[in-house]
Amino acid sequence: MADAALRLTALAQELLGEPLPVRIRAWDGSESGPPDAPALVIRNRRALRRLLWKPGELGLARAWVAGELDIEGDLYEALDLVAGLIWDSGAEAKDRVHPVRDPKVRAAAKGLLQLAGPWPPPPPPPEEVRRRTGALHTKRRDKEAISHHYDVGNDFYELVLGPSMVYSCAYWEDGGNLEDAQRDKLGLVCRKLALKEGDRLLDVGCGWGSMAIHAAREYGARVTGVTLSTEQAAFARKRIAEEGLTDRIEIRVQDYRDVRDGPYDAISSIGMAEHVGSVRYREYADDVYALLKPGGRLLNHQIARRPEKDESAYHVDEFIDAYVFPDGELAPLGRTVATLEEAGFEARDVESLREHYALTLRRWVANLEKEWPRAVKMTSPGRARVWRLYMAASALSFEHNKIGVNQILAVRPAAGGTARMPLRARDWKASATG
Repeated sequence: MADAALRLTALAQELLGEPLPVRIRAWDGSESGPPDAPALVIRNRRALRRLLWKPGELGLARAWVAGELDIEGDLYEALDLVAGLIWDSGAEAKDRVHPVRDPKVRAAAKGLLQLAGPWPPPPPPPEEVRRRTGALHTKRRDKEAISHHYDVGNDFYELVLGPSMVYSCAYWEDGGNLEDAQRDKLGLVCRKLALKEGDRLLDVGCGWGSMAIHAAREYGARVTGVTLSTEQAAFARKRIAEEGLTDRIEIRVQDYRDVRDGPYDAISSIGMAEHVGSVRYREYADDVYALLKPGGRLLNHQIARRPEKDESAYHVDEFIDAYVFPDGELAPLGRTVATLEEAGFEARDVESLREHYALTLRRWVANLEKEWPRAVKMTSPGRARVWRLYMAASALSFEHNKIGVNQILAVRPAAGGTARMPLRARDWKASATG
């Protein structure tokens, strides 16, 4: 008799104290749950063994990446429903009996063991980062982490990101498209930096060269871009040559900590500082401060998390750390601004683009889903699944204000404290170029 789905929903309801908001479709063809809800499809009972071995997010992620767990129906709705259970469960955790001593948990674990099949669980999918050693955020370890995320094929990134090849949130207007919104974001950054003909710009974490090309072509800047990804650098150099801008742009495979040819008139750091880590962030702030001339501007575009009541309780998301951004860390906005100011900067403007990133991620997910067979062929089924889950879940996190993204404009004050900034409030959209 095919009844795995019914047994699973009964076990879940016993644990949660309420019915599951999603359907369950099990490997034996059975199905249980609300008929109009998205379905959580458990294709193989190996998924249960993974969950028993690593309860929570990492076990779920391994089953998803391996293709043993899937969602049928609206992906965002399903993730929202499941995430709601996780958040609600977390809020109530302190009021529960210790899981090992809780009879309901022990009974549910026994029921899952009966359904899961032979032990032990399978090994993690090959897309998972293997065990890392050594201190966090050394140059060697950072280079390995960057390579894991970015060296997965430029063709794959082009499929997801579109022709702009900009891997950070776009700047949207009603009715706009992704390419226009990414162009507008690059123009926004250039205007905040007040770039003009001949200015030296350092683009830290230059990606595939989009910011460098825009600043050189539209504003006449002379740009040095640094990245730790050899694939990004090769792609960027090819684009720059095709644009006829090799005399204005240099792309280096170089750690920002090794840049020694300042001072620069301006520095852009767009979606890079999330990789720096809390143990190195003051060093990062000191380094970019030293590379700017007095009166020079820094535009720091960075994802932020909500502050914790007890900051020692913060931990890196297990799925993101194991499959997406190894060793990446998010900090609250206030801490980032404070660290930049401790290094000597004066923060002059902060703009939240949280909703803009949610819109951007939904477009990237749509691009990936539209070209799914090609995406799988370019990488692997597991890697494509990693990206679909991470981008969709991230879109929801931005929408629900779990995380945000901010552009911080900071100045290295000149002699006497002058910041060389306009006296009145800025209208960043007002520009004749870009």
